[in-house]
Amino acid sequence: MKTHIRILIYSLLFLLYLILTPFLLSLQSRLKTDLFITLAFGFAVLNTIYAFLVLKWRPLLNVLYAIAIACLALFLALKISDLHLFSKYDPYDIKTVILSNAVFAIVFWEVVYQVKIRKE
Repeated sequence: MKTHIRILIYSLLFLLYLILTPFLLSLQSRLKTDLFITLAFGFAVLNTIYAFLVLKWRPLLNVLYAIAIACLALFLALKISDLHLFSKYDPYDIKTVILSNAVFAIVFWEVVYQVKIRKE
């Protein structure tokens, strides 16, 4: 896959992360479930759709990578928010978590893509 197509796909994925996060937060408040479970499940579904459309590996690998990337990106985003890097601009670190989650997911997908290309 060419670089400009990957950049376009990652831009769309980033935009979907930004759009989907408030929806998942409102869904969590309606369902009264644990916040991290709702977000991890929602991002895992988004990543699974992405994996099936873009990576096109075997279904089991797609699902496993999608779940692992969703959980790892969410975990690292929460750890970044604990650092309070942008507390002047984002006092509750909500925007920091949303943006870092999307960036981490994109970085992890690029790593997985590069591993796939190198193995073939």
